[in-house]
Amino acid sequence: MSFFKAYDMRGTFGTDFTEETVYRVGRALPRVVPGKRWLVGRDFRLTSDAVKRALVAGLVEAGADVSDLGHCTTPMVYFFTAADGYDGSVMVTASHNPPEDNGLKVSMKTALPVGYANGLGEVERLVRADTAAYDPAAPEPPAALVPDALARYVAWQKEHAPDFGDLRVAVDCSNGAAALLAADLFPGAALLNATPDGRFPNHSPNPLKAEARAQIAAFVRENGLDCGVIFDGDADRAMFVDERGEFVQPDYLIPFVAQATLRTAPPEKPVRIIHDVRTSRAAIEAIREMGCEAVMVPVGHAFAKPILRKVHALCGGELAGHYYFREFAGCDSGVLAATRILGEVARAKAKGQSFSAMVAPVARRYANSGELNYKVADKDAAIARILAVAEKELPPETGRETMDGIRVEYAEGWFNVRKSNTEPYLRLIAECDTPARLRDWVGRFQAVL
Repeated sequence: MSFFKAYDMRGTFGTDFTEETVYRVGRALPRVVPGKRWLVGRDFRLTSDAVKRALVAGLVEAGADVSDLGHCTTPMVYFFTAADGYDGSVMVTASHNPPEDNGLKVSMKTALPVGYANGLGEVERLVRADTAAYDPAAPEPPAALVPDALARYVAWQKEHAPDFGDLRVAVDCSNGAAALLAADLFPGAALLNATPDGRFPNHSPNPLKAEARAQIAAFVRENGLDCGVIFDGDADRAMFVDERGEFVQPDYLIPFVAQATLRTAPPEKPVRIIHDVRTSRAAIEAIREMGCEAVMVPVGHAFAKPILRKVHALCGGELAGHYYFREFAGCDSGVLAATRILGEVARAKAKGQSFSAMVAPVARRYANSGELNYKVADKDAAIARILAVAEKELPPETGRETMDGIRVEYAEGWFNVRKSNTEPYLRLIAECDTPARLRDWVGRFQAVL
């Protein structure tokens, strides 16, 4: 598969890309993203040091002045790109991918993402035409460390975090970059897997996988805690388990992130909250019931962030556990989302309400399939078969949205089918007014896949 994706560059090191690929990317980036001042950071993957070195070599050769955050979270790169006025930045990470993978997330001035459509496609063209060889034995190119970066970042997060008082919580850092921040930002929490280790020895760095959440779920149950937070490998996503250790579907929490953010935001009308095309109707209704305007966006940070800025949204989120904040340069921050949600859970606890009870009005409103993934030979043909089933066998439509795959609305529910931008899957999600109807719809779709 190509190293160049819709949102970033990502793949298996040594197979999909090499140090030389990254060196050539570094040479290409200043030709595509204007400006000389560049910032780089890296996660704790075993190949991240070598990848960063090759990247900086290419950037410097292309005339860039490079500053280095060292080991950091992806949101730290976003934060300093915007706060310190860099022209561009690159985070060396493969986020939640397996240990053998690595990649690059590129941003331009003000931390706007550079995806395939607005720059990475041209970078790929330049890289493929480049014949320059990389010498890993060459002296390390200059890159000045950003002074006091961790302290500055922790101070900002503390200033913007609500009080979550006596909440009894566990935080699973997944042996990833969140370990840099957890002790400072979650005082009193039980910390799991809080030693950075690029092998991810205890579980996958992808908290969407049930096996990755098993440890924190059991820990919360066994210790009678109020909830648990789990971060992915680069800490741009946060997910949650309730007091029973049950996973809380991330889109159900978008209204609560909005509610927490509204508590300290200056008054404005209208208040807009972004959500992706997979978001539960219950979450959308809850946003509207708060007096806010719900704005649907395509899946992925490269699409969500520009729209958040364009419509001047306050915040928002995605099914995958990304939560975006205007005050955070319009970017996603797993830590900021976690502290905001913990603040809401603490408020609920003060009223005698558990996390699960707090979320229940959203989570139990409809029956939701969660995102289902299918490997199919021809994705377009599979989508056509699903739409044919829908038109022939489902009730009359009430609306369609085609910004990312197709989301079809009905009085009784909705479904979205789309091609993954990052993996070889067709993704399907459905939601209905009753569990029986949901089983019926999903069964009809699966019969043609």
